[in-house]
Amino acid sequence: MESEVDEVKALSEKLEIINLQLARRKVLRRKVLHWSLIAFCAAIVAVSAALVAVNSPYLGWDFRDPELAVVGTFFHGFEWLFVRLAPIALLAAMIGVGLTRNKA
Repeated sequence: MESEVDEVKALSEKLEIINLQLARRKVLRRKVLHWSLIAFCAAIVAVSAALVAVNSPYLGWDFRDPELAVVGTFFHGFEWLFVRLAPIALLAAMIGVGLTRNKA
């Protein structure tokens, strides 16, 4: 009878250790996600600032040169997509930051 109690106690201790490891892993994942979302927000703000600072330089380029035409088209396409998608992505990331913050 005593050996069964020892086995149950040993099993209980092992399960407690596993539970603590899983809890730590969950906290670590939340922290990584939280700081990744903050970095994503910072990147969106930095790219927005860079696009404002350069002020669409392709508008003054000579598009008769094929290389400049291709680069200007890609630059304009990136700028067009970024301006439309960045606010949505920034809002979603900010909501994610709020949801993953440390509540304690």
